[in-house]
Amino acid sequence: MEAAEAVEVIQREMTVFARRARASAGRMHPELSLVSYTLLGHLETSGGCRATDLAAHYALDKSTVSRQVAALERAGLVERRADPEDHRVQVVRLTPAGRRILAQVTESRRAAFAQRLAHWPEEDLRRFAGYLERSNAWPASGGTEQRGPAGARAVARTPYG
Repeated sequence: MEAAEAVEVIQREMTVFARRARASAGRMHPELSLVSYTLLGHLETSGGCRATDLAAHYALDKSTVSRQVAALERAGLVERRADPEDHRVQVVRLTPAGRRILAQVTESRRAAFAQRLAHWPEEDLRRFAGYLERSNAWPASGGTEQRGPAGARAVARTPYG
C-alpha cells in the first residue's frame, strides 16, 4: 500500500471511529454527549479549570464550550466557583454527581473497548495504543502547540481526550 493510499484509509477509518464513538456515547448515557464526556474527564484530571482553558485544550470555540458547560451545570454535573487566586475568574469543577456519572460512563466505555478488542493479540494492542498516542500527541492548530495557563500544553493527553 502506497503512503497516500494509507493516509486515505486512515482518514476514512478515523471518521468511522469518530461516528461510532459519538453513537456509543449516547447509548452509554443518553444525556451525556461525547463532548460532554470529554469535558468532564478533563475537569476530573485537571481538578477544575476555566471554560476558556477547556476551549483552548480542545481547540473549540469558546461559545461551544460555554453552551456545553451551561448544560452540564443545569444537569448538576459541574459547578462554577470563584478562583481563590483571582475572584474575577470562575473555575469549572465536577460535582459529586458529575464524578459518579463520569465513573459509570468510563467503566462502560472500558468494558465496550475490552469486548471489541478481546480477540486482538497483545502485541497488536500495544502497537495500536502506541500509534494512537503518537497521533494524538501531534500539535494542534495547524502544527503549532497551544499553551494554556502556566505554559501547560493545550494538547496534553488525558484518558478522556
